[in-house]
Amino acid sequence: MRLAIVLSAALVCTATALADDKGDKKVGPALNFKMKGIDGKEVDLSQYQGKVVLYVNVASKCGLTPQYSGLQKLHDKYNKDGLVIIGVPANEFGEQEPGTDAEIKEFCTTNYGVKFPMLSKVVVKGEGTCPLYKFLTGKDAKFPGDISWNFEKFLVGRNGEVASRFKPTVKPDDAKFIQALEAELKK
Repeated sequence: MRLAIVLSAALVCTATALADDKGDKKVGPALNFKMKGIDGKEVDLSQYQGKVVLYVNVASKCGLTPQYSGLQKLHDKYNKDGLVIIGVPANEFGEQEPGTDAEIKEFCTTNYGVKFPMLSKVVVKGEGTCPLYKFLTGKDAKFPGDISWNFEKFLVGRNGEVASRFKPTVKPDDAKFIQALEAELKK
């Protein structure tokens, strides 16, 4: 049984590094993951192939939590142009995301009107890091290195490749961030 689990995990990690065919489009490596959504249902990130995706590790009890408001404004403004923001709750930094998925969802919708997709809480740094964040931050990543804090941002182009990485303190309305985002949306 243990060997089957290890082999299964190895296959998942291997599959994430390879692009699969989706019809006539190749799925970019940053979208080749299946995750659990905040509502408990499986989310196949390959459904966002051809869109510009922004992964953000989020937390509800952080000094940067008001960035949810800016992220929602980005969603409202650019969703029609192909932007998909994906919130990825994580509790590695000061235990600032202690809630359950249901509590996180309630907090985000009640306090910030979040309508963009949210994933189930995962580990984004250290032991137990989920495969998506191993890909985004690992030694072979385009922008390697550990996540430094809540609200770090990874911008993924329409081709499914990571285009940019932004520090947590870069707000969603930062001019350089908007410039990078708009450049990806025009591709």
